[in-house]
Amino acid sequence: MSEMINNREYRQKVLKELIRELHNGKSVDEVKPKFEELIKGISVSEIAEMEQALIMEGMPVEEVQRLCDVHAAVFKGSIEEIHRQKNPEEVPGHPVHSFKLENVEIKKLVENEIKPQLERYKNGDTTVSLKDLEGAFKKLWEIDKHYSRKENLLFPYLEKYGITAPPKVMWGVDDEIREGIKEVNKILLSNDENKGMLLEKAEETLNKVVEMIFKEEKILFPMALETLTEDEWVEISRASNEIGYCLITPGGEWKPARADVAEKIQKEGIQPSENKGYVEFDAGCLTPEEINAMLNTLPIDITFVDKDGAVKYFTQGKERIFARPKTIIGRQVQNCHPPASVHIVEKIVEDLKSGKKDHEDFWIKMGEKYVYIRYFAVRNEKGEYLGVMEVTQDIGPIQKISGEKRLLSDD
Repeated sequence: MSEMINNREYRQKVLKELIRELHNGKSVDEVKPKFEELIKGISVSEIAEMEQALIMEGMPVEEVQRLCDVHAAVFKGSIEEIHRQKNPEEVPGHPVHSFKLENVEIKKLVENEIKPQLERYKNGDTTVSLKDLEGAFKKLWEIDKHYSRKENLLFPYLEKYGITAPPKVMWGVDDEIREGIKEVNKILLSNDENKGMLLEKAEETLNKVVEMIFKEEKILFPMALETLTEDEWVEISRASNEIGYCLITPGGEWKPARADVAEKIQKEGIQPSENKGYVEFDAGCLTPEEINAMLNTLPIDITFVDKDGAVKYFTQGKERIFARPKTIIGRQVQNCHPPASVHIVEKIVEDLKSGKKDHEDFWIKMGEKYVYIRYFAVRNEKGEYLGVMEVTQDIGPIQKISGEKRLLSDD
């Protein structure tokens, strides 16, 4: 059985069966054991990929959405933890930290204020004011800001990495919650009080709110933290203020830790050349302007990471293969990659730094480009490690070369 469970095609087949069983009326408790066995030992991302594949095959989002309640019932303790060396989501101001703070306040509002009032109202307590309930549900409508930031800031980045199924499913549930709050408010505002309808719609909506908190914190946020880069979290953080927050004020502006390269250079005792602005090399000397222009003219991308792991420099040629904002200068190289690939970066640096390897090469297809990526250990004449140089080039045009060219081109 375990061999079959490790087979992705088998998992896809079982997922389809589970969705079909739910569609045909089986309860969450009835399908839960099979789902629990299916996902044993796999990550959140793989489950998301499986659901994504079902949608790509043509299964309606609404059908995949039936799994949401099964997720919530099973995920506690059934998915292996994703271990990260750092927990940026614990830093005040980080988007996930703000999302979680909001969830705490949302849950307080639901569990400590709204549900107790509804329970007393249900039991015929005449001291319960519908005006108070109306005010509480108006306060709950603040959740729209929480969902809007999630949908308009976080989801687009996930979709960039091909993760579209979970956002679609979750957005659908968000809209159901919004609609539920609107309907409750409409009943509360109407003169024709319908106690049964009010209680039914309110309880249904509040349960979805609480379930969504669980799904976000156990599924969505871990998946996003595993996937997004630090720069992408910075962009989400900057754009969040435009939409606003739900029931909280964020705990300050989140800024990722990064080295001040200019200050670092001074501390290392490196001073600008006093030779009339020239920089002396083993063979000749050049001005900084000449050096910068030469490096940016090369038909390759070069990035240099110093011995402490800080990004210190990258070229800015006309045709870039990988876009790099200047904000990466001074950052630790691990933070420039999605967490899911950090272990590869760390292994490369470790092998080059230790002397186990002098270089490591990769080649990948990127659309029409055939990209050759090389990592070199940079050492001084004494053999001391100075850092890593990454050289990236589109070798597709080079591979197409044949014969000889001895004449000048006309243009």
